[in-house]
Amino acid sequence: MLIASASRTHPLPRGGTDLVAAQSKIGVVILAAGASVRMGRPKQVLPYRGQTLIRWAVGTALASVCHPVVVVIGAHAELMKKELECLPVSIAENSEWNSGISSSIRLGVQTLAASGREVDAAVIMLCDQPFVTVSVVNALVETRRMTGKMIVASAYGEARGVPALFSKELFGEITALKGNEGAKQIIAKHADDVVTVCFPEGAVDIDTPQEYETLKRS
Repeated sequence: MLIASASRTHPLPRGGTDLVAAQSKIGVVILAAGASVRMGRPKQVLPYRGQTLIRWAVGTALASVCHPVVVVIGAHAELMKKELECLPVSIAENSEWNSGISSSIRLGVQTLAASGREVDAAVIMLCDQPFVTVSVVNALVETRRMTGKMIVASAYGEARGVPALFSKELFGEITALKGNEGAKQIIAKHADDVVTVCFPEGAVDIDTPQEYETLKRS
């Protein structure tokens, strides 16, 4: 895992995750509210590595140094609740999921902020990026600790996007997003306050049956 900054690229230092976890005040928001129109069925529950995509994403978040974990659901809410049964996460049901992704981001961050825990930042994840691992999430947290930047984004190709970490100083702007505005708008607006973690596999998300078939073959 490499951290890319404006001045240099260098390897992420190794260290015990127990210490980082003890010091971490960073939560995770997993966005899983979409209707999966292009897939033709709820992609959140597609089988992946013996689980479902949503349980894979949640398991990754729970195994990271971050806490608490909030999962935003919307379309297919009852199916999602059943899938998330017994998992130690907070479920935020978005009744306005069809108004655009901003409503899910807003609800997720608001739920995280109201969790009763002291939260300094939030990692925003999607449930359909299957190659996100615990080390990717932890790298975002460690990069923030090392650099002090307000935003730590994943870099894939020319893009900078999620999973990405946002400092609590940006929560107001995040909750002011409208329609289909998403995390990339905040990243672009604060370009000077962004550092990136190289994550080429972040370009892969699963939106169509063809993309899911490719994932299974890989």
